[in-house]
Amino acid sequence: MDIRQLKYFIAITEEEQITKAAKKLHLAQPHLSRQLKLLEDELGVKLVERGSKKIQLTDAGKMLKNRAEQIIQLTESTVRELKDFNEGLCGTLRIGAVSSSGTAILNDRINNFHKKYPLVNFEIWDGNTYKILELLNNGVIEIGIVRTPFDIDSYESILLPMEPMVAAMREDLYWEGSNTIRLEELKEKPLIIYRRFEELILELCRKARFEPRIICKNDDARTTLLWADTGLGTAIVPKSAIKLVGSMQLKYKEIEEPFLTTQIAAIWMKDRHISTCSEQFLKFFRS
Repeated sequence: MDIRQLKYFIAITEEEQITKAAKKLHLAQPHLSRQLKLLEDELGVKLVERGSKKIQLTDAGKMLKNRAEQIIQLTESTVRELKDFNEGLCGTLRIGAVSSSGTAILNDRINNFHKKYPLVNFEIWDGNTYKILELLNNGVIEIGIVRTPFDIDSYESILLPMEPMVAAMREDLYWEGSNTIRLEELKEKPLIIYRRFEELILELCRKARFEPRIICKNDDARTTLLWADTGLGTAIVPKSAIKLVGSMQLKYKEIEEPFLTTQIAAIWMKDRHISTCSEQFLKFFRS
């Protein structure tokens, strides 16, 4: 199995037809079919089910597609980084970041780093914390920007200060009074939550002796806020995430619950070499 075969396989999965994939790759269809068969024979698994109109990936095929995409991304990143090496410090900074961390890394840290090292290129991967950890473990990225909670002991890390969670709602749903609320005040409110915090929110609500009314769970802080902006309910998100949606309709109250907090962390693998470029960025992140 080599990179060329993996690229062929990805093209087949994207086009869902060997004929279309062959045309995209400028190959003869029998040659591409033969390459697929050789790959299946080498791995000892069936990768696709051939239908009358399009192919379907088997479970093994889905697994290979995921790994193949990561391998090709890592290969291409390595080539670019080595080509950039002689042009200054030094080459390509590969970072994965959760959406709710955007305001934390795309501020003075990135700007100051870019001013000092203008020849450094950036490759940013978006995803939830689990996806970022997977990319980090597989070597596709060198640094992950994630939020607690996660298994912090498995990684080297730099933690930013703790920040509270807030209840964000559209202006017509906002109730006047203090700019903070107790958790119990959310008892009858329809809640929209970022799935990352579901376990913590449920635990704390149950300790406060009520079952929260969760009408929507999703995997992105931005989506959580956009749903709240429609007026369907109240979003629970980290305070800094409010800036992700430029809505004039959303207002928020800090939740008075000392355990309903989160931190942004820059993490990297223990006992694994990281590039000079990444080392310098971590200095900026720390400062």
